[in-house]
Amino acid sequence: MNASSPATGPEGGPATGPATGPADAPGRIVLLTTSHRVAPGLLSWPAWQALRTADRVLCADGAHPQLPYLREAGITVDEAAPSAGELVDACAGGRTVAVVATGEGEPALTDGLARLAGSGRVRMPELELLPASYDLPGARLLDLVQVMDRIRLECPWSSQQTHKGLAKYAIEEAYELVEAIEDGDRDELREELGDVLLQVVFHARIAEEGGPGDGDAPFSIDDVAGGIVAKLIHRHPHVFGDETAETPEEVKEHWLRTKAAEKRRTSVTEGVPLGQPGLALAAKLASRVRTAGLQVPLPHGGGIGYELLALAARAEAEGVDPEAALRAAARAYRDAIREREGVRGAEG
Repeated sequence: MNASSPATGPEGGPATGPATGPADAPGRIVLLTTSHRVAPGLLSWPAWQALRTADRVLCADGAHPQLPYLREAGITVDEAAPSAGELVDACAGGRTVAVVATGEGEPALTDGLARLAGSGRVRMPELELLPASYDLPGARLLDLVQVMDRIRLECPWSSQQTHKGLAKYAIEEAYELVEAIEDGDRDELREELGDVLLQVVFHARIAEEGGPGDGDAPFSIDDVAGGIVAKLIHRHPHVFGDETAETPEEVKEHWLRTKAAEKRRTSVTEGVPLGQPGLALAAKLASRVRTAGLQVPLPHGGGIGYELLALAARAEAEGVDPEAALRAAARAYRDAIREREGVRGAEG
């Protein structure tokens, strides 16, 4: 019997039409799992073969997104949720029953089948777990976009936020990410990366609504992702084009050359954000000057700021991040303070 041929038992139960083998043949159960992050109907070829050759196809969820596409393809799907025992009975006579899984793969059903198999009292049908569709890398980002959409619409606080109001959180989360990296805490790193990612998705969601000005055209997270994909491809001609790069220095040269062509800047200082921390700002300016081959003497004002500027420029020339170096020194100083506090407490 083909899956496109109706085979419903009394009261819509799992009993099917004529057996396809000996009466004592145990049959076969095919549990098809699908991902809601993949467009419905995009199933693997083995999944379509299993669906078309099964004696019966079952699905407990009448609203399963795959059902309209299966029926359009001529697959008869019965909306039924048999117990493990009923499903085993439905396979009697060598029948094959395909189950389109809902949720997380029908754990109650698989647990029931495992208990039956463990009892040793039932001759079990063959059980095959067949991924009909599955997530590609990055698929969970779709979940994040959907969750953010709902929060933006339904949360009283999130629905009122603006780019400007959220700006401080982006800075805070970036610093917390840096701290997790410096601490070497993998769990904290994963969490902080998620917090930074949230800021990106949140701002992109707000941007979908446009802005108060005539020139504030809306854009989405797909526009953001598309833009960075195009930029990465363009700036990596040694990966996506005909150029070659064997060393990190050659890669950096490609990057700087293509970036300069994109930006068409009239000054090496263009694009350097003045709002970043002072040491990072000084190092960035020194890097731009050095990369451009300019000879620009450091200003001398006699104050501590000019001394810090010189230190930052020296650090950059030596390949040291002055911000990270100062943070490391400050952490050592913090540890020394705590140690001293402990000694003083013990003395008291």
